[in-house]
Amino acid sequence: MLTKLKRRVQEWFTAEAKFLCNIGFTPNKMSILGLFLAFSSALIYTFWKFDPPLMLITASLLLLASGFCDAIDGIIARIYGKVTVFGSFLDSVADRYADAVTIAGIIFGGLCDPLWGFFAIVGSLLVSYTRAKAELAGVKMESVGLMERAERIIIIAFSTLIEILVRNAIWWAIVLLAILTNLTVLQRMRYFYLKTMNK
Repeated sequence: MLTKLKRRVQEWFTAEAKFLCNIGFTPNKMSILGLFLAFSSALIYTFWKFDPPLMLITASLLLLASGFCDAIDGIIARIYGKVTVFGSFLDSVADRYADAVTIAGIIFGGLCDPLWGFFAIVGSLLVSYTRAKAELAGVKMESVGLMERAERIIIIAFSTLIEILVRNAIWWAIVLLAILTNLTVLQRMRYFYLKTMNK
């Protein structure tokens, strides 16, 4: 859904992408940095009870920073002609790890029900898998469905900030993700079927 705003976001982040590239950051380095930030966020979610307000704020900011890196790596690649097959592969794999470890950290931290967390992880991974599989068959899947990665990051990050004031905000966010990610998978399956039913 938010992918429809990608061009505008890319324009906003062009200056930042140029600056980061000029100081030595390549698309692959940004992908790895984003993954490191996601792991750091997951670790803080796991141990958030040591200092709840500070830890939750930090986890949210690290997750948003991970999402920023995910946006920047592609912009650097396109601006400087550094788009590579391996870079695309690395970015995709790093994103899947980031999705899984973030929700796993929330589960281990006791911030959501493990079963809902499990379905949120499965749904998040399948949203990406259905897109990759469909595009291998020549069906564009970008912006199809409710819950792409940008939406997932925003929901988790902002529910984390709300958690400071409203108990169980993250719990409900994970329930929402579990439902909407799997609904997105069904949307994409239907879209793919309609596009290919006569082939």
